[in-house]
Amino acid sequence: MKKLVIATHNRDKFREMKKALGDLGWEIVPAFDFPGVPEVVEDGETLEENSLKKAKELSDFTGLPALSDDTGLFIDALNGQPGIFAARFAGENCTYQDNVQKVLTLMKDIEPTARRATFRTIITLYDSERNVKQVSGEVVGTITQTIHGVDGFGYDPIFMPEGLSKTFAEMTLDEKNQISHRGRALQKARQLLAF
Repeated sequence: MKKLVIATHNRDKFREMKKALGDLGWEIVPAFDFPGVPEVVEDGETLEENSLKKAKELSDFTGLPALSDDTGLFIDALNGQPGIFAARFAGENCTYQDNVQKVLTLMKDIEPTARRATFRTIITLYDSERNVKQVSGEVVGTITQTIHGVDGFGYDPIFMPEGLSKTFAEMTLDEKNQISHRGRALQKARQLLAF
Protein backbone atom coordinates (compact mmCIF):
# COMPACT_ATOMS: atom_id res chain seq x y z
CA MET A 1 0.00 0.00 0.00
CA LYS A 2 1.35 3.42 -0.97
CA LYS A 3 1.93 5.91 1.84
CA LEU A 4 0.71 9.48 1.80
CA VAL A 5 1.93 11.89 4.45
CA ILE A 6 -0.46 14.60 5.59
CA ALA A 7 1.57 17.76 6.17
CA THR A 8 0.04 18.92 9.43
CA HIS A 9 0.84 18.84 13.13
CA ASN A 10 -2.82 19.60 13.92
CA ARG A 11 -4.36 16.34 15.15
CA ASP A 12 -7.92 17.61 14.63
CA LYS A 13 -7.21 18.49 11.00
CA PHE A 14 -5.44 15.16 10.45
CA ARG A 15 -8.44 13.24 11.82
CA GLU A 16 -10.79 15.14 9.50
CA MET A 17 -8.57 14.58 6.46
CA LYS A 18 -7.90 10.90 7.16
CA LYS A 19 -11.63 10.24 7.48
CA ALA A 20 -12.24 11.88 4.09
CA LEU A 21 -9.37 10.09 2.30
CA GLY A 22 -8.94 6.84 4.21
CA ASP A 23 -10.79 4.53 1.82
CA LEU A 24 -8.74 5.21 -1.33
CA GLY A 25 -6.11 2.50 -0.94
CA TRP A 26 -3.43 4.77 0.55
CA GLU A 27 -1.87 4.44 3.99
CA ILE A 28 -2.53 7.90 5.41
CA VAL A 29 0.14 8.98 7.92
CA PRO A 30 0.58 12.28 9.79
CA ALA A 31 3.69 14.45 9.70
CA PHE A 32 4.00 14.11 13.47
CA ASP A 33 4.77 10.39 13.09
CA PHE A 34 8.19 11.27 11.64
CA PRO A 35 10.94 12.04 14.22
CA GLY A 36 12.69 15.34 13.51
CA VAL A 37 10.10 16.51 11.01
CA PRO A 38 10.55 20.23 10.39
CA GLU A 39 8.01 22.80 11.55
CA VAL A 40 7.23 24.58 8.29
CA VAL A 41 7.30 28.37 8.51
CA GLU A 42 4.14 29.61 6.79
CA ASP A 43 5.52 32.85 5.40
CA GLY A 44 3.74 32.83 2.05
CA GLU A 45 1.40 35.64 1.08
CA THR A 46 -1.40 33.35 -0.12
CA LEU A 47 -3.05 30.09 0.86
CA GLU A 48 -1.63 28.58 -2.34
CA GLU A 49 1.96 29.49 -1.41
CA ASN A 50 1.69 28.20 2.15
CA SER A 51 -0.01 24.97 1.12
CA LEU A 52 2.65 24.28 -1.52
CA LYS A 53 5.49 25.05 0.89
CA LYS A 54 4.16 22.60 3.49
CA ALA A 55 3.63 19.79 0.96
CA LYS A 56 7.05 20.27 -0.67
CA GLU A 57 9.00 20.38 2.60
CA LEU A 58 7.24 17.29 3.98
CA SER A 59 7.70 15.35 0.74
CA ASP A 60 11.38 16.31 0.58
CA PHE A 61 11.87 15.30 4.24
CA THR A 62 10.01 11.98 4.11
CA GLY A 63 10.58 10.96 0.49
CA LEU A 64 6.83 10.29 0.25
CA PRO A 65 4.00 11.98 -1.61
CA ALA A 66 2.62 14.69 0.67
CA LEU A 67 -0.76 16.34 0.92
CA SER A 68 -1.21 19.63 2.73
CA ASP A 69 -3.89 22.19 3.17
CA ASP A 70 -3.92 25.84 4.08
CA THR A 71 -7.15 27.41 5.19
CA GLY A 72 -8.22 30.99 5.68
CA LEU A 73 -11.29 32.67 7.13
CA PHE A 74 -12.18 35.91 5.35
CA ILE A 75 -14.69 38.06 7.26
CA ASP A 76 -16.21 40.92 5.28
CA ALA A 77 -16.81 43.21 8.29
CA LEU A 78 -13.16 42.81 9.33
CA ASN A 79 -11.83 43.71 5.87
CA GLY A 80 -10.97 40.07 5.14
CA GLN A 81 -9.34 39.33 8.48
CA PRO A 82 -8.11 36.96 9.81
CA GLY A 83 -7.53 35.73 6.24
CA ILE A 84 -4.45 33.55 5.84
CA PHE A 85 -3.56 34.19 9.50
CA ALA A 86 -6.65 32.38 10.83
CA ALA A 87 -4.70 29.81 12.87
CA ARG A 88 -2.71 32.45 14.76
CA PHE A 89 -5.10 35.42 14.69
CA ALA A 90 -4.89 35.94 18.47
CA GLY A 91 -1.07 35.60 18.45
CA GLU A 92 1.57 32.88 18.39
CA ASN A 93 0.70 29.81 20.49
CA CYS A 94 -2.94 30.92 20.80
CA THR A 95 -5.75 28.41 21.34
CA TYR A 96 -8.86 27.86 19.26
CA GLN A 97 -10.80 29.63 22.01
CA ASP A 98 -8.45 32.65 21.88
CA ASN A 99 -9.08 33.04 18.16
CA VAL A 100 -12.86 32.63 18.51
CA GLN A 101 -12.97 35.15 21.35
CA LYS A 102 -10.94 37.71 19.38
CA VAL A 103 -13.36 37.47 16.43
CA LEU A 104 -16.42 37.76 18.68
CA THR A 105 -14.92 40.77 20.48
CA LEU A 106 -14.00 42.56 17.25
CA MET A 107 -17.50 41.90 15.88
CA LYS A 108 -19.53 42.64 19.01
CA ASP A 109 -21.21 45.70 17.43
CA ILE A 110 -21.71 44.18 13.95
CA GLU A 111 -25.35 43.59 13.00
CA PRO A 112 -26.44 39.99 12.18
CA THR A 113 -26.99 40.94 8.52
CA ALA A 114 -23.40 42.20 8.13
CA ARG A 115 -21.53 39.17 9.48
CA ARG A 116 -20.76 37.43 6.15
CA ALA A 117 -17.61 35.30 6.02
CA THR A 118 -15.95 32.87 3.63
CA PHE A 119 -13.86 29.85 4.59
CA ARG A 120 -11.38 28.88 1.87
CA THR A 121 -9.04 25.87 1.68
CA ILE A 122 -6.25 25.10 -0.77
CA ILE A 123 -5.00 21.50 -0.85
CA THR A 124 -1.69 20.64 -2.49
CA LEU A 125 -0.55 17.18 -3.54
CA TYR A 126 3.23 17.02 -4.06
CA ASP A 127 5.24 13.93 -4.95
CA SER A 128 8.91 13.05 -5.14
CA GLU A 129 8.92 13.66 -8.89
CA ARG A 130 7.97 17.26 -8.07
CA ASN A 131 4.53 16.91 -9.57
CA VAL A 132 2.28 19.54 -8.03
CA LYS A 133 -1.51 19.60 -8.08
CA GLN A 134 -3.68 22.08 -6.20
CA VAL A 135 -7.44 22.09 -5.60
CA SER A 136 -9.64 24.45 -3.63
CA GLY A 137 -12.87 24.50 -1.70
CA GLU A 138 -14.86 27.26 -0.12
CA VAL A 139 -18.05 27.86 1.77
CA VAL A 140 -19.87 31.12 2.50
CA GLY A 141 -21.66 31.70 5.77
CA THR A 142 -22.02 34.04 8.72
CA ILE A 143 -20.21 34.56 11.99
CA THR A 144 -22.65 33.94 14.83
CA GLN A 145 -22.87 36.33 17.78
CA THR A 146 -22.24 33.59 20.33
CA ILE A 147 -20.66 30.14 20.47
CA HIS A 148 -22.86 27.23 19.34
CA GLY A 149 -21.88 23.56 19.58
CA VAL A 150 -19.00 21.60 21.05
CA ASP A 151 -17.71 19.50 18.14
CA GLY A 152 -15.21 20.46 15.49
CA PHE A 153 -12.28 22.80 16.05
CA GLY A 154 -11.01 26.25 15.18
CA TYR A 155 -13.80 28.66 14.29
CA ASP A 156 -16.41 25.89 13.94
CA PRO A 157 -18.52 27.10 16.94
CA ILE A 158 -19.09 30.54 15.36
CA PHE A 159 -19.35 29.74 11.62
CA MET A 160 -22.79 28.97 10.25
CA PRO A 161 -22.90 27.96 6.56
CA GLU A 162 -25.31 29.85 4.33
CA GLY A 163 -28.78 28.31 4.23
CA LEU A 164 -28.29 26.26 7.40
CA SER A 165 -29.33 26.87 10.99
CA LYS A 166 -26.40 25.26 12.78
CA THR A 167 -22.70 25.87 13.03
CA PHE A 168 -19.97 23.44 12.00
CA ALA A 169 -19.53 22.66 15.71
CA GLU A 170 -23.13 21.42 15.87
CA MET A 171 -22.56 18.92 13.04
CA THR A 172 -21.12 15.43 12.99
CA LEU A 173 -17.78 15.05 11.23
CA ASP A 174 -19.53 13.34 8.31
CA GLU A 175 -22.03 16.19 7.98
CA LYS A 176 -19.27 18.78 8.12
CA ASN A 177 -17.11 16.96 5.56
CA GLN A 178 -20.03 16.97 3.10
CA ILE A 179 -20.30 20.77 2.95
CA SER A 180 -17.25 22.43 4.49
CA HIS A 181 -14.50 24.26 2.64
CA ARG A 182 -11.98 21.53 3.52
CA GLY A 183 -14.52 18.83 2.74
CA ARG A 184 -15.11 20.28 -0.73
CA ALA A 185 -11.37 20.52 -1.41
CA LEU A 186 -10.90 16.97 -0.10
CA GLN A 187 -13.57 15.68 -2.48
CA LYS A 188 -11.50 17.09 -5.36
CA ALA A 189 -8.30 15.70 -3.81
CA ARG A 190 -9.92 12.25 -3.73
CA GLN A 191 -10.06 12.35 -7.54
CA LEU A 192 -6.31 13.12 -7.67
CA LEU A 193 -5.56 10.21 -5.33
CA ALA A 194 -7.86 7.62 -6.87
CA PHE A 195 -6.08 4.87 -8.80
